[in-house]
Amino acid sequence: MIPPARPDLGPEEIAAVTEVLKSGMIAQGRKVAEFEERWAAFCGAKHAIALSNGTVALMSIFAGLGLGPGDEVITVSHTFNATVSSILFTGASPVFVDIEPDTYLMDAGRIEAAVTPRTRAICPVSLFGVIADMDAIGAIADRHGLAVVEDACQAHGAMYRGRRSGGFGHAAFSLYGTKNMTTGEGGFVNTNDDRLADWIKMYRNQGMRERYHHEILGYNFRMTDIAAAIGLVQLDKLERNTARRQAIARRYDAAFADLPVQLPICPEGRTHVYHQYTLGVGEARDQIVAEMKDAGVICGIYYPIPCHRQAYVMELGLDADLPVTDAAAAASMSLPMYPGLTEAEQQQVIEALRTAILRNTVGVGERS
Repeated sequence: MIPPARPDLGPEEIAAVTEVLKSGMIAQGRKVAEFEERWAAFCGAKHAIALSNGTVALMSIFAGLGLGPGDEVITVSHTFNATVSSILFTGASPVFVDIEPDTYLMDAGRIEAAVTPRTRAICPVSLFGVIADMDAIGAIADRHGLAVVEDACQAHGAMYRGRRSGGFGHAAFSLYGTKNMTTGEGGFVNTNDDRLADWIKMYRNQGMRERYHHEILGYNFRMTDIAAAIGLVQLDKLERNTARRQAIARRYDAAFADLPVQLPICPEGRTHVYHQYTLGVGEARDQIVAEMKDAGVICGIYYPIPCHRQAYVMELGLDADLPVTDAAAAASMSLPMYPGLTEAEQQQVIEALRTAILRNTVGVGERS
């Protein structure tokens, strides 16, 4: 079976972990500090704070901004649950706006109508490897005095008009095993805000600057040096692996150009790093995915149940009318995408999808 994702881990990561184990310093130490410094420089951010996972990174930003009951954060529903649960963690409420039908990203044209006196932040998601329209979002945030929190968990190295993901406002990254770079589990907060950076550094460390002096209520959200050692190697590979993902995507694009499917797009001025290669295939999506599996190819569906339709969110009374989101959840699928995908494996994916599409799909329409 060809899996939907596979981490690029090899002898370099093994050697890096072995070095840390031999050093005896395996908790948050020199490797974590080096990883933070290099990631901040790569993204063009003043601060990068390493944490135990991407969900904790988002939680820490919202907590550090002082969100609480009665506050609102404008975000999207076509995303992984952590975007929403991290807002709810603080007692604040997500306010959902719909997405663009061609990019699956937050529709900036819908944000202003969702702003209320209780709005504190806007949280766009840079989904599948493309950054949301940060200029438009930032302009709205500036007009209303709101924070911008980029959920950049799927956008490592992506560019928007010359700036990298993680260089706008505050941002959270995930380093989970399937991400474009991984530490197994791990995350980053990026920010240019000195106060927030200082607060999160205490928050992740049981509320301490100095041992046993707990200045704030904090927790153990630290990254280990073992994870950081893996991450440093992964960072060295990131641009090479991004180029490989983009080459795989170009081959997919060419192979499916004549099919009645919606191919992924990348708006002008941005670069796509293809965390996922996601396409719209219409109402027969589930049957197509099943036939792909029969042909030895495992595809992903991100995300079949939007956040606003999750049971626990609906129980909170957070109603939203999001027709574009609902349509994307019902009709989109993602093909295997990882740097180690061989040409032969990709050809197998291409042939399986073409067969399944031509058998099942009529009149989906192409996306320019």
